[in-house]
Amino acid sequence: MPTVHFRGREIECDRGAVLRDVLREAGESPYNGNASWANCRGVGCCGTCAVSVEGPVTHRTKMEGWRLNFPPHDGQLGVRLSCQTLVLGDLWVEKYPGFWGEEMPEAEDDETEGSD
Repeated sequence: MPTVHFRGREIECDRGAVLRDVLREAGESPYNGNASWANCRGVGCCGTCAVSVEGPVTHRTKMEGWRLNFPPHDGQLGVRLSCQTLVLGDLWVEKYPGFWGEEMPEAEDDETEGSD
């Protein structure tokens, strides 16, 4: 049984389960703020359930690919729509800030202060 790691929790689920459903059934949400009630209910067209996923999952669906290449998302950043993503093994999932989860963390500056 795969384990989904999300917000400090370990959630077991069946292989092939929809990530959005796994999170919601565990009392977690792939949404931020008002997106919890203003979303497409898993159809894949709104983009509010976007999350960062590390681990084995299915390839992007056509709907997901279209939505993630439309603002405010950027298809090159690697987020996934939890409603279109099937769990194939242990996952580490993170939800970023912003209505759509689009506010990616800034890359840390490799230069250290005072290194003249």
